[in-house]
Amino acid sequence: MTRVKICGIARVEDALAAAAAGTDAIGLVFVERSPRHVDVETARTICRGLPPFVSRVGLFMDAEAEQVWQVLDEVPLDWLQFHGDEQSAFCRQFGRPWIKALAMGGNAAVDLSAFEAADALLLDSHGVGAMGGSGETFDWTRVPNIQRPWVLAGGLHPDNVTEACRQLKPDAVDVSSGVEVRPGVKSDKLMDQFIKAVKHG
Repeated sequence: MTRVKICGIARVEDALAAAAAGTDAIGLVFVERSPRHVDVETARTICRGLPPFVSRVGLFMDAEAEQVWQVLDEVPLDWLQFHGDEQSAFCRQFGRPWIKALAMGGNAAVDLSAFEAADALLLDSHGVGAMGGSGETFDWTRVPNIQRPWVLAGGLHPDNVTEACRQLKPDAVDVSSGVEVRPGVKSDKLMDQFIKAVKHG
């Protein structure tokens, strides 16, 4: 069964709606330049409202270690997700399972071996130096043969995610803009449609 993460959650009501629709995880963005950025207090409130067994993922991009530790001191995150130039040694120091996002938006070959220590890889449509959330897909024929847990992201929405799962068989899918009314504000209806499209095809 392909798992679902709704990323860019910035409001408690959206987190609760995502959980009610059956999401496996929510993503909290701790990158200030993102329109989906949440502060520590908001993130803590969102996490407190979630029912048991919905995983809480914190997204960072080229943050200082001190910032990550400060967030972890205040917010009960289950997973960390890194979207910048972080190296494995940096990502491993925080004592949480972690996901490394790889940019598929350019033409450069993806080096899977650089992050053998990652608990999962995430393939996203952003280019190098960007962080995703663009709503654009990438060329799915470029997905390499990955012999480990991996997540598909980038331009997914209720109308294409069933086919994405059928073609690529990812372990999980990650959606943000594809279930939004506007950046940082989710649609209950679209989240429900997306999760049903993944879980029931």
